[in-house]
Amino acid sequence: MAYVIAEADAGYTPIANVDAGIQVPVTVSNGATTTIPTPPNQLGAIVKAVDPTYGQGEFVFLQGVASLAVGNMVVWNAVTNAAILTTFSQAGKSGESVAFAMSAPTATQYGWFQIGGTAVALKLTGTAISANKPVGYISTNVVGRTLTSGRQLLNAKSGASSKATGTTVTVVCSRPCIAQS
Repeated sequence: MAYVIAEADAGYTPIANVDAGIQVPVTVSNGATTTIPTPPNQLGAIVKAVDPTYGQGEFVFLQGVASLAVGNMVVWNAVTNAAILTTFSQAGKSGESVAFAMSAPTATQYGWFQIGGTAVALKLTGTAISANKPVGYISTNVVGRTLTSGRQLLNAKSGASSKATGTTVTVVCSRPCIAQS
């Protein structure tokens, strides 16, 4: 994938890159610092980008999370703008917004996560996925069947078919979220 940001603002971190941020003082008196995204990047910013193969997509700029891989599905909080790896446990996730990692920023870094268009997501090994079908998830992987207990993704479906031996699947999405259980 080679998504290129189609916004007028210059200086955004490229879609597939990680932003290590910059150190800024918390207070002048004690010399403590905190890391923020490198300007003009802002947490929660949403941009459109275009890829020659997948067309237009929509992306949100979030703080990363430990153990993240490109293609992982995350839930994200619009207040903190932090990515959270999904887990097999559904508790507290119903209705949460979902995004797909375009890079692998750690908990002290920042990056773009896809929320619209055709995303390439990691899928459950050994699972064949048919085209144009509802998708669900197990942990951070997409699976191609409707799952019980709120594991179906709303506003998302499989793109092209994916063989059981493959590791990724395309997911066509428009601000997906986890179904209410």
